[in-house]
Amino acid sequence: MICIRRMTAHDLPLGMRLKSQAGWNQTQADWRRFLAMQPEGCLVAELDGVAVGTGAVTAFESVAWISMVLVEQSVRGRGIGKALLNQALELAAELGCASIRLDATALGQPLYESLGFVPQYELTRYAGVAGPVGSTSSSAPIAVRVARSADWPAILHVDNVITGTQRSKFLSRLFAEDPAAVRVFEHGHRITGYFTLRHGSDAVQLGPCIAETDEAGSALILDALSRYAGNRVYWDLPSDHFAAVQIAKSASVSPQRQFLRMCRGVGVNENRNGLWASSGPELG
Repeated sequence: MICIRRMTAHDLPLGMRLKSQAGWNQTQADWRRFLAMQPEGCLVAELDGVAVGTGAVTAFESVAWISMVLVEQSVRGRGIGKALLNQALELAAELGCASIRLDATALGQPLYESLGFVPQYELTRYAGVAGPVGSTSSSAPIAVRVARSADWPAILHVDNVITGTQRSKFLSRLFAEDPAAVRVFEHGHRITGYFTLRHGSDAVQLGPCIAETDEAGSALILDALSRYAGNRVYWDLPSDHFAAVQIAKSASVSPQRQFLRMCRGVGVNENRNGLWASSGPELG
């Protein structure tokens, strides 16, 4: 019998074991962030009393993100993933979310489609040891600097405008965990883009990087690649983002895997040209 219950801090070893089994990049800090953002949305599936699966739903006002759907390899194909997703969908409805989104792997896509999710666009993960890259073709000065706490409202505004999602409860935690990692692009005393990252178990996850202009986005990404040259990085970006793809090709990173961004309910049409790096499949 399958039973779905709330996840607690005592389940962190389960989450870490399953993500390692799947070859994912999360750390305990990522799991703790999910628990802090939406404790009732963190789920564990038990099969005959044994914990064998996880899932998470995080509500950003009217938009919910489903993520971390992991099932023990030895019991896949027995309806556990579907039970987790159905519970997550019920919870998203209870939280008043009109849009439910996720980044699907090829393995999970058929299940998501059976539950009413439709494709929006593809993302590509570029991976490798970041190498030195050239500068942008723009003659404008590169106005990248370390963010200050006074910048947070402007950063959150830019993120909301580009993504169509109010992600402050995620970003504010991310910024507080590593404020020195946050960079902004300032043009005419106005912030038009930002960059931050997460340190994963296997690689540095570049992003989110959100920018209103190509000048801001390319400057922020080039700055990050320069600072993290020699480190193994993951960089997830829309596959049709031409400017970002061109930089990726020059940075000694190569395509590793694909994700399909999907939505159920009211569509969320973010400005893909402003999405220079996703935060990863967890939260878009």
